[in-house]
Amino acid sequence: MSRSQLAPGVEVVAVPGRGLAVRTADGEFLGVRTADADEDALLARLSGAAQAPPDGELARLVRAFDEAGYLAEEARSPGWPAARRDVRLLGAPALTGPLAAHLRDLGAAPRAAEPGRSPVTLDDLLEGDPAAVVWCLDGPVPDGLWAAADRLPERGVAWLRCHREGWQAYVEPLAAGPGDVTSAQVRARRLAATPAHRELAAYWSGPRTSGLPVPLGAPAAGLLAALLADDLTRWATATDPGDLPARRRLRRVDLRTLTVTEHPVLPVPAVAPAPGTAG
Repeated sequence: MSRSQLAPGVEVVAVPGRGLAVRTADGEFLGVRTADADEDALLARLSGAAQAPPDGELARLVRAFDEAGYLAEEARSPGWPAARRDVRLLGAPALTGPLAAHLRDLGAAPRAAEPGRSPVTLDDLLEGDPAAVVWCLDGPVPDGLWAAADRLPERGVAWLRCHREGWQAYVEPLAAGPGDVTSAQVRARRLAATPAHRELAAYWSGPRTSGLPVPLGAPAAGLLAALLADDLTRWATATDPGDLPARRRLRRVDLRTLTVTEHPVLPVPAVAPAPGTAG
């Protein structure tokens, strides 16, 4: 089927005294030179209202829209594959609760662990043969807590996590294969990126002295749950548009303003042993 309808997020507007303009999916406006083409016929074609194939100048314009990537066939939302429906949720109920609601609406089958129960070994995490494991913490990650979970991608299980450090929350990259970014590698990258690496390492290790607790309100929890659900949907349906895929993206959320910033993150390569050392 030939594409002749505007893609999602692309719109055409009639500008008084200047003709037609395209608003792209990125929010930019571009002028359209229609020459002798009938603007009404073009708009009917791009909206999907016209059925007859275009010809002449109208056909040239439709081809130009297609070549620019502004046309698409009728959008079909990919369903959640049955083989990836079982998603195991661990951690803070304030986060796993809204996440479970999102996942059920999307077609997944989330199941939450018993409150207060944290798996220790890889076998514990694999209980029930989940397709994905999501672990949400309303606080910093204790040393070694996610060490076993970092091995889930080696067993073909997707691994997604988030945690909070004061007023900042972090949604880490989804790992679904042996070459993806683990939680230990995110920690290593963050330490390497800050001059306060000693302080950050000490903060993670504890102990820490805190005052009044940072409240995790419903809007903040809902935002974090939506970000996690979006990453899981991209993995489950194998759709990940954008320049920074979910498997290479660390997201930092300011819980005071609900501002989200994205940071690319790559796996940490294995360090070769020094000459003369035992392997």
